[in-house]
Amino acid sequence: MNERSISQVLAVTAAILLGVVLILGLGVTGPDVIQGEVVRVLYVHPAVAWVAYMAFGITSFASVAWLRPKSRALWWDQVAGASAEIGVLFTFLALLTGSIWGRATWGVWWTWDARTTSTLLLFFLYIGVIALRQVPQDRDTRARRSAVASLLAFVNVPLVHFSVRWWRTLHQEASVLKEDRTVFGLQIWTIVISVFAFSLVYFWLLMLRYRVARWEDAAADGGLSDAIDARRAEAARSSSVGVA
Repeated sequence: MNERSISQVLAVTAAILLGVVLILGLGVTGPDVIQGEVVRVLYVHPAVAWVAYMAFGITSFASVAWLRPKSRALWWDQVAGASAEIGVLFTFLALLTGSIWGRATWGVWWTWDARTTSTLLLFFLYIGVIALRQVPQDRDTRARRSAVASLLAFVNVPLVHFSVRWWRTLHQEASVLKEDRTVFGLQIWTIVISVFAFSLVYFWLLMLRYRVARWEDAAADGGLSDAIDARRAEAARSSSVGVA
């Protein structure tokens, strides 16, 4: 199976599963015993937050692979950059859905809660990583600086995840894993399917963005080659004029 076929399978499977989540989340499962109809936000919010963690984790893994001399390769840097961009997208979705959930449960769209604040910090840290990749520099310098910045930014991920345990916070702990959970049965399965579906969306987007990154680097290589050829031609003309 080639890259294009894998991408199509991921897209179709993700679309089907997202449709299942939509049907289960809006039409089949009932309200939560405590949160009522607001529980339906949880069929999206934990999934996009999980994908953000995963995306930044893969960015960090690819960054370490590039920094390690024995495994250093251009495609590791391309994967790291692509995954960081998708992670920022899903972090934004986590902040957005979290604000909707907060408005319904806390009565405000935003509060400087430990979880929300650390998540916002994570968002801006990886915005910085992406911005760093756009600074004009040679490819190795870009990859090295971006890899180091990505690893430093990833330190905030466990801070986000454990903030609800380390500090007093309005944000609830994990809805599925904790012993005194209020979601059961089909509600849990809807959340699980949602996590799996959005994970497939992530891998589909990663393949697309990685492909674009390869094209961008190939175009940059072509532009550099053209500039070198033009400079050589100019030097040759100057030499011929000097001889004449």
